[in-house]
Amino acid sequence: MNALFLRRPLAAGAALLLAGCASLGSQDSLRASADLARASAGADARLATTDDERRALASEVDALLQAPLDIDAAVRLALINHPGLQATYQDAGIAQADLVQATRLRNPSFGFSRMAGGGEREIERGVAFDLAGLLTMPLRQRMAARRHEETTLRIAAAIERHAHDTRRAWIEAVAARQALDYAKQVAAAFDASSALTARMRQAGNASALDLAREQAFHAEAGAAVMRAARQLDNAREALTRQLGLWGQQTGYMLPERLPDLPEAPTDTPDIERLALERRLDLRAARAAAAGTASDLGLTRVTRMVNVLDLGYASKSETGKERSDGYEVALELPLFDWGGARVARAESLYMQALGHVAQTAVDARSQARTAYLAYRTGYDVARHYREQVLPLRKRIADETLLRYNGMLASPFELLADAREQAAAVHAAIDALREFWLADTDLRAALGGPLPPPTHHHHHPAQDPKEPTP
Repeated sequence: MNALFLRRPLAAGAALLLAGCASLGSQDSLRASADLARASAGADARLATTDDERRALASEVDALLQAPLDIDAAVRLALINHPGLQATYQDAGIAQADLVQATRLRNPSFGFSRMAGGGEREIERGVAFDLAGLLTMPLRQRMAARRHEETTLRIAAAIERHAHDTRRAWIEAVAARQALDYAKQVAAAFDASSALTARMRQAGNASALDLAREQAFHAEAGAAVMRAARQLDNAREALTRQLGLWGQQTGYMLPERLPDLPEAPTDTPDIERLALERRLDLRAARAAAAGTASDLGLTRVTRMVNVLDLGYASKSETGKERSDGYEVALELPLFDWGGARVARAESLYMQALGHVAQTAVDARSQARTAYLAYRTGYDVARHYREQVLPLRKRIADETLLRYNGMLASPFELLADAREQAAAVHAAIDALREFWLADTDLRAALGGPLPPPTHHHHHPAQDPKEPTP
C-alpha cells in the first residue's frame, strides 16, 4: 500500500478522534437533566464526586436541618442528599462517556508471525484498520447522541419523580403531626370530662351509665392518640427515606400544620395540552422512537458489510527482498443477507411508535383525573372550612351559653365537643387530601400549576382552632 493511501484514512480518523475528545465530567452531563427537571421539581439536582463537593453538600444539608423543613426545603434536601438518586446521577457520566466513545475509531490491530526451518526464515507483519467503523462513524455518533438525550430525559424524569414522592411524604408527615396534636387536645379534654362525670356520679348527679360512657370516650381518645402517634412515626420514616437521612439527622423538625388552603383553585381548560408539552416521560418516549429510527438507518447501511478491515502488510523471507502491500478482509453475505436484522429493527421502531402513542393517551387521562381530584379536593376542604367548622363552632358556643344559663346539661356540652372534634379531624384529612391532589396534578402536568383565574371571598378559618 502506498504512503498516500495510508495517510488519508489515518488523517480522517485522527480528525474524528480529536473531535470526539469531549468533556467526560459527570457534573457537566448532569446539568442538562437538572435544567429539564427544575421547573417541575422546584429545586436543582447536584452530584457530589469530589471530597470538596461532598463537604459542600453536607454543609448545605446541615443548614437546611437547622429549621423546620417546609416542603420546598425538603425537596432541595432530597435532590442533593438521597444516595440512590446520587447513584442515578452517575448515569449522566456513563452516557457522556458512551457518546465520546462513539466518536473514536477502534484501535488498529498489529499482526506478526515468524517461521523458520531448513535454513530459511519467513516473517510477516501487518497493521489493520477498521474501515467499516470509519465509514459508519457519523451514523454511530448520531445514535450515541440520541441515546445520550434519552439518558438525559430519563434522569430528569427520575429527579421529577423523586421530588413528587418527597412532596407527598412531607404532606403525609405534617398532616400526621397535626392530627396527633389535635388528638392529644381531644384526649386531654375527655380526660377532664371523665373526671367531671366521676365527681357528678359521687354527688348523685350522674348515673353509672353516664360515667361508663364518658370513661369509654376517654379510653377511645387515648387509643386515638396512640394510633395517631404510630401514623406519625410511619409517615416520618417514609419522609426520612426520601430525604436520605440517618443517625442524628432523623431528628429533623417539621412544621406544626399544613399550609392553608389557597384563596382560589387553578382553573385551566388546557390541562391536556400542558401535559403533552411538558411531561418528560412523553419526551423520553419520543426520543426513544427517534433513536430506534436511527438504529434502523444504520442497520440498512451495514447489513451487507459487517466486517471490513483495511490494513498494511509486509513480508520478508531469507535471501529475498522484502515485499509490501495491503490486505482487505470482507465478510461475504452468503448465508446472512441482513434481512432479519432489518425486519427486527422495523418491528422495534413500530413498537416504539406504539409506546409514544400510549404514553400520550395515558398523559391526557392522568391529567384529567388529577385535575378532577384537585378540584374535588379543593371544594371539599373549602366546604369544611367555610361551612362545617363554623357551624360546629356556633353549635358549641350556643350549647355553652345554654349550659351557663342552666338550660343544657353537661352531657349535651360533652356530646357537642365530641362531634366538633370529629369535624376537625375530617377537616384536617380534607386539607391533606387537597395538598396530595395538588402534588399529583403538578406531576401529571409536568410542571407548576397555572395561576388561578378567579378568587373566592370567604372568612378565614383554622381547622385546628375549635377545641372540645
